[in-house]
Amino acid sequence: MPALIPTEHYGTITWLGVVPDRAAGLMAQSRDVLTLGFEGPEGEDHGGLTRPSCSRVVSQYPKGTQIRNTRQLCVMSVEEIGAIAAKMGVDRLDPSYLGATLVIEGIADLTHLPPSSRLQAASGATIVIDMENRPCALPARGIEEDMPGRGTAFKGAGKDRRGVTAWVEREGELVLGERMRLHIPDQRPWAPGML
Repeated sequence: MPALIPTEHYGTITWLGVVPDRAAGLMAQSRDVLTLGFEGPEGEDHGGLTRPSCSRVVSQYPKGTQIRNTRQLCVMSVEEIGAIAAKMGVDRLDPSYLGATLVIEGIADLTHLPPSSRLQAASGATIVIDMENRPCALPARGIEEDMPGRGTAFKGAGKDRRGVTAWVEREGELVLGERMRLHIPDQRPWAPGML
């Protein structure tokens, strides 16, 4: 019996990008095509098979410990970016400010997809959802430079809407305008004491 269920939920790719140099900032550069290798998207500074642990996993590993890189991509939704912009009081929020790798339209509540869900393109290129990408202050800097007085609102507005982190399970290309199908784990929600 398969462990993953193909759903009838599809998302259309509306934006692709890479962050070429995290040290210089989180701003992503848009692309029409994204080539995915096992180390992540080509040209993405968040790529690599491993990464140093960060504050998000400090309960498991001291900061800087080399761990498996499950944060190769930042996946967001058009709908949630729109909700962030509205809460910030701006008409539109460019995904490049957010360090997004992939923005899709059509999958509701994307930020809360079950971990280990897959998004698969028609070509077979597949990414695995790791977990919610919590909002941080890094995007606020670029937003503040271009929209003075708005950057500080990002962190609060992004709560529960920041998308997910993901890693490449099957190599391939993602192309603007193509659809990705959602596959979810065949597993009931965790409920200790239920059995």
